[in-house]
Amino acid sequence: MQLKYGIEDRPGLLELMLFGLQWLAVSIPSIIIIGKVIAGLNNSAGEVFYLQKLFMIVGIVLLIQIFWGHRLPLVLGPATVLLIGLLASLDRSQGAINSAMLLGGLALTFLAATGLFAHIKRFFTPRVVVVIMMLIAFTIAPTIIDLITTSGEINGNLNLMFGLILFVMLVAGNRLLSGLWGNTLVLWAILLGSVVYYLVFPVSPQSLSSFALGAWPTFLPFDLAIPDLGLVLAFLICFIALSMNELSSIQSVGIMLNADNMEKRVNRGVSVIGFGNILAALGGVIGPVDFSLGPGVIATTKCASRFTLIPTGIALLLLACSPIAIALVGAVPSSVIGVILAYIITSQIGAALLLIHQTQSATSFDDGLVIGLPLMLGTIVAFLPPEIVTQFPDIIRPVAANGFVAGTIAVLLLEHLVYRQDTVPAKIKTG
Repeated sequence: MQLKYGIEDRPGLLELMLFGLQWLAVSIPSIIIIGKVIAGLNNSAGEVFYLQKLFMIVGIVLLIQIFWGHRLPLVLGPATVLLIGLLASLDRSQGAINSAMLLGGLALTFLAATGLFAHIKRFFTPRVVVVIMMLIAFTIAPTIIDLITTSGEINGNLNLMFGLILFVMLVAGNRLLSGLWGNTLVLWAILLGSVVYYLVFPVSPQSLSSFALGAWPTFLPFDLAIPDLGLVLAFLICFIALSMNELSSIQSVGIMLNADNMEKRVNRGVSVIGFGNILAALGGVIGPVDFSLGPGVIATTKCASRFTLIPTGIALLLLACSPIAIALVGAVPSSVIGVILAYIITSQIGAALLLIHQTQSATSFDDGLVIGLPLMLGTIVAFLPPEIVTQFPDIIRPVAANGFVAGTIAVLLLEHLVYRQDTVPAKIKTG
């Protein structure tokens, strides 16, 4: 592919700002979507305040990645896999959850910095990766249902009907739009979906008059507590899956751009993500990860310069310091958030199915069991009634009641013990 700017090229100031604005348009939707979902679960913290801290963390980690981490043009955002861990740990205190995520970030940083990360990667064969990608989608389904059908001033059936129409329009937009319009489809869906929702339904958006124009997000005091063993184990598994996501993202862009020193870029990138999750845990917000959206944006703009993400990082920091700006971009109805989250997750299922085809990782009935059984187990656990979950012993509840963790443990056991193969599995194709 012919590029106008390579990784180390520096565009002029005007182009730098324009390219940075495009990266910002791709970055903001994921922060708003995941941030609003989690902030809605935490009644003790204001939504705007939570989003402020999240924007700040993402901006800081993005700039560190560009200058000292993997040094590749990659978009950053909240990790969906950690959202699964949070949703399954709502019966724990916020301090215990923060501490578990802090330990996960420390473990990830240690593994990458010492080179031990390379030994863990070999356990994540294509079948395991496929199951992890699909588990994220299936186990987040209850949250998506709650978001789309949420009742309040508007009847849940009306919200569901609106959501179905918006979802169909998203699919149509994905089919018809290309280039920059296609890459920013989610952003336009958030904007237009919110406007139409407020026009159709008699609901008034939150008033902005009570929010300050500028205010620095405060992280102190740190809310930490001693987590139980089950909670730590659940989040460690989530962080291992997060590291695979990070690895895939770095490799997809690195291979596309024929970047040098890829092993060093991977170790530095994963180390920075570990550090970013430590900061996020101290701030009481969900940790970040790099997304695999880079190749699409690069192919559209013909610009692979890492320096174009500097204005994006600075803009994220500026947004984090403006409560009124955060309140404005965060005034998205829950129904719209649920639909867009469902659309993103559907895309992830499609990517998992494509991975099966690329790696030929399901060519027999046994292969199908290795993939299907963990998916069924994880989905059943995710939909367990609360009265059943509360009967689990406290020490195993974070693992046994977490569909993603239960499914991940199951696929690792099936792949490496029950249906272990002596042949070398096909490599995961990235790019």
